[in-house]
Amino acid sequence: MWGSMSGWGGGPGAGWFALSHLLWWALVVVAIVLLARWAMSRERLRPPPPPGDRALEILRERYARGEIGKDEFEQRKRDLTG
Repeated sequence: MWGSMSGWGGGPGAGWFALSHLLWWALVVVAIVLLARWAMSRERLRPPPPPGDRALEILRERYARGEIGKDEFEQRKRDLTG
């Protein structure tokens, strides 16, 4: 008597109802895990910037701050770009 009145009782399809909820939440968890792994793998696959680009960026910053003159900037730029 108490089983059927509490909502957890054994009517037809009650087992399927509980199983479908369990499967739904398992699917949600798996989707979140897969989405997180996909996002992290895309970050790892991004190629690092070429080293020459960073050196040229530093050279431009030094020139902008006035640490080096125009002649030295041009010479070092030619050295870096080949």
